Amino acid sequence: MPQTAGSSTASQQPRFYYDLASPESYLVAERALHAVGEVPEWIPVSFGSPAFRCAEEVASYQEDVARRAATLGVMPIRWPEPFPVSDITWATLAATYAKWIGRGVAFSLAALRQAFAAGRDLSQPDNVLLAAAACEMHPHAVIKGVELGTTKRALEESHARAAADGVDTVPAIWVDGEVLVGERAIPVA
Repeated sequence: MPQTAGSSTASQQPRFYYDLASPESYLVAERALHAVGEVPEWIPVSFGSPAFRCAEEVASYQEDVARRAATLGVMPIRWPEPFPVSDITWATLAATYAKWIGRGVAFSLAALRQAFAAGRDLSQPDNVLLAAAACEMHPHAVIKGVELGTTKRALEESHARAAADGVDTVPAIWVDGEVLVGERAIPVA
């Protein structure tokens, strides 16, 4: 964005914070490239799966998300088993590595589609490697990249950046100091 007369700082690139365990992140990811007028920086974080008290809550949540997906025109939801997924740290590290090598958006879209359009459990590294293959990332490179200390530090920095931006839930898009939370905050185009 151009600066206005008398302004001292230029607008910063929007940031899209997402969690590979979040079906709402899937819904927003399908539109995030165009939702705010410019391409946001995609930043993977892991805030953990939503807490449900009973199977009926899970079923109600799944129906709601499936209904919203149909309304938005994204691929129909196929739920991974189990849902919610217990631990996707490995997948989040893979997304962090993919971002570092310039494949973050492609990998993250592929991973979210594996999870919520194909119903694959991202706590299983083989399913994460399927997403990596879809965007031409070599499986051995991904495995090595996940193990790097720099990748782990980069993920920690992503969490710190989210906190500094006031993001404590996902999906969220940070735009010029304002945080838009959830898929309902993104305009339907």
